[in-house]
Amino acid sequence: MPSQATEDYLKHIFQLTLENPHQLVSMGDLAESMEVVPGTATSMVKKLHRDKLVHYEAYSGVKLTSKGRKTALRVLRRHRLVETLLVETFGLDWAEVHEDAERLEHAISDKLMERIDSFLGHPLTDPHGDPIPASDGEMPTTKIHRLVDGVAGDKVTITRILDQEQAFLRFIDERGLRPGTTVRIEQTDDVGDAMTVRPSRRQPVTMGRAAARKLLVEPAG
Repeated sequence: MPSQATEDYLKHIFQLTLENPHQLVSMGDLAESMEVVPGTATSMVKKLHRDKLVHYEAYSGVKLTSKGRKTALRVLRRHRLVETLLVETFGLDWAEVHEDAERLEHAISDKLMERIDSFLGHPLTDPHGDPIPASDGEMPTTKIHRLVDGVAGDKVTITRILDQEQAFLRFIDERGLRPGTTVRIEQTDDVGDAMTVRPSRRQPVTMGRAAARKLLVEPAG
């Protein structure tokens, strides 16, 4: 079984290549994501390279091998099934389950994971809209459309929240912007670096573009 550190690094590399699976992740970006110094990240990546879990190019970056991607998807499957279980079965707040899932994703067996999946009715996404990898290690392929890329007049449905920090999820929840919500883009403000959207049957919400980049959407209807 891979160590917890190995699983964490592979998962973070996968998430950093969400928009382009073939791109190289810089050591600086990986270290920031893992909350370690670049030297620590580089040492771990070299070990993963020796284990054929990543392909590492000095001074360029790192990307997952097929073996590393399979391991990363297995960890994400555990994480997202656990989050779904904690929210839907135990009634925990969707803003509070990420840290518990971070710990439990390394502890449960594949057998227990499949029992959880069956118990939940084989969900396709977790409470934040993140797709749950299938048991065969495949991940649904979807095009990435960020709310920030929309223009005034667009009507879109929120599908996924990329930032799962408690403060941001509460910000989203309080403004009625959970996955499944349809919104109309009312205004984009290039000077103010902000945009205004109107969720169905709610007051308009103005947010910075940085926040809007964290919401994935698809055309409504």
